[in-house]
Amino acid sequence: MAAGALALVSACGAESDSTTGHEAMSGAPAAATTASAQPSVTFNDADVIFAQMMIPHHEQAVETAELAASRAADPEVKELAARIEAAQDPEIQTLKGWLAEWGKPVPSGGMGHDMPGVMTEEEMAELEAAKGTAFDRLFARLMVVHHEGAIEMARTEQADGANAQAKELAKTIESTQRAEVKELRTILDRL
Repeated sequence: MAAGALALVSACGAESDSTTGHEAMSGAPAAATTASAQPSVTFNDADVIFAQMMIPHHEQAVETAELAASRAADPEVKELAARIEAAQDPEIQTLKGWLAEWGKPVPSGGMGHDMPGVMTEEEMAELEAAKGTAFDRLFARLMVVHHEGAIEMARTEQADGANAQAKELAKTIESTQRAEVKELRTILDRL
């Protein structure tokens, strides 16, 4: 019977990236049982989903922001787009690093249709074809929706995630993008 319990505990550890199985068997979180475990190694499915969804979401925002350099007319739109790109590019690398550390796959392109705030192919094509004030308005309108989607994903991570670093990044994403949404709405009102 003891051998069976040991096999069950070993199987839970080998097949699960969360600590739920270990907690059920020992009554204590797995991270607390190993003093050498680094806080960044503690993660759950919500952390993995957050990273895997936020990477392509951020990649689309960066792609969109890059368009502003040659298509936007409004200096405030250009400046905001440059800030979006500068902030989100390093976050993409951080998210990819976490997935590698956790032994989870990095998304290889393409956007999930169930991902909040994602621009459609048609919207991206329309944005790519626009210039001047028409680009500025469309960029601001689409980026508001895109940012609101990222805020929704960041809130979910803060509520459901286990990794302290991922939750902190989600908090930063939420506050930064909330401020940018306010700025984008001000731009829209002005245009």
